[in-house]
Amino acid sequence: MSSANTHVNIAAYKFVTLDNLDELRGQYQSLCNELGLKGTVLLTPEGINMFVSGPREQIDRYLDWVRSDTRLADLEWKESLSGEQSHKRMLVKIKKEIITMRMPLIKPELGRAPSVEAATLKRWLDQGHDDQGKPVVMVDTRNDFEVDVGTFDNTVDYRIKKFTEFPEVIAAHKDDFAGKTVVTFCTGGIRCEKAAIHMQNIGYDNVYQLEGGILKYFEEVGGAHYTGDCFVFDYRTALNPKLEPTETVQCFACRAVVTPRQQLSPDYVYGVSCPHCAGAGKAA
Repeated sequence: MSSANTHVNIAAYKFVTLDNLDELRGQYQSLCNELGLKGTVLLTPEGINMFVSGPREQIDRYLDWVRSDTRLADLEWKESLSGEQSHKRMLVKIKKEIITMRMPLIKPELGRAPSVEAATLKRWLDQGHDDQGKPVVMVDTRNDFEVDVGTFDNTVDYRIKKFTEFPEVIAAHKDDFAGKTVVTFCTGGIRCEKAAIHMQNIGYDNVYQLEGGILKYFEEVGGAHYTGDCFVFDYRTALNPKLEPTETVQCFACRAVVTPRQQLSPDYVYGVSCPHCAGAGKAA
């Protein structure tokens, strides 16, 4: 990787009704190709989600164009820098949901659950309670392999394999959070936005979503009360609290996350195997 941070990586989403998806797909693909951008844009009836990478000038032109759509005029995004583009190709896809939850009655566009800003959350965690004196409990809504790369200290982690498992498991543990303030979080805010609404719908009294997710928290307050890195779905694999790529990688064979220490194992062969899957292969 080049040592110069010549590329801007943006992550953004918005829940808003989009009804001309085929037309939008062609427009997004054409502009991204013209600007030489790489990444993924998901277009859905409930909104847009994007991870796009390129030089500053091209990213700025892209964002100006995106926000020229009145439905996306207030789109906000998070940025990180890298020496090369964070994706290898450009894909614009049409999907049913921004993040699959299979809970069609949850419509963030019609009203969000309360959110907490990074600085406020840090203050709550510093003092050990929220502003009403209630204990604060962090609930990770990400998949287990993402949590293993890093998460908030003392977080509740239900070891889910996919987000569609979350509604049932959080309903089953409702009594665990009586009298407490619950803060849901994820990488960039999408999953915890749906999660917090669902929790309100099933009777959780005091639940918040972390505004902008882990990446926004890193950007605004650093790594306080967080251990490890944050998994991201691109070639960088993980970012540290300074939003810099780490040496953590993903195994090409089994897609498991492989830490720098695990890469020292003789079972780790780049592009072939890692300690997670080599043992399984031997046992077969």
